[in-house]
Amino acid sequence: MKKKLREITDYDSTDTTAMIDRKKKLSLKDLGVALPRQPPTQVVSIRLPTPLLNQIRAEASAKDIPYQALIKVMLSDSLRKSSRF
Repeated sequence: MKKKLREITDYDSTDTTAMIDRKKKLSLKDLGVALPRQPPTQVVSIRLPTPLLNQIRAEASAKDIPYQALIKVMLSDSLRKSSRF
């Protein structure tokens, strides 16, 4: 552990720009670094005004789908419409 801390400190006080080859792009895999896998869905919590939530639930009921599914569809549609890409 102390060795790693010392290495990090060495890089903090040493100019390492000469070690970077801009022509050879490195990926995280090349560096031996792996990011944790993200689950396909994530739980979020938001507070909605009660009348708005009631409207969403009523519309979901009329369409015979769960209100959470309707919220996902509405968010996706809204983002697609407002996105410039």
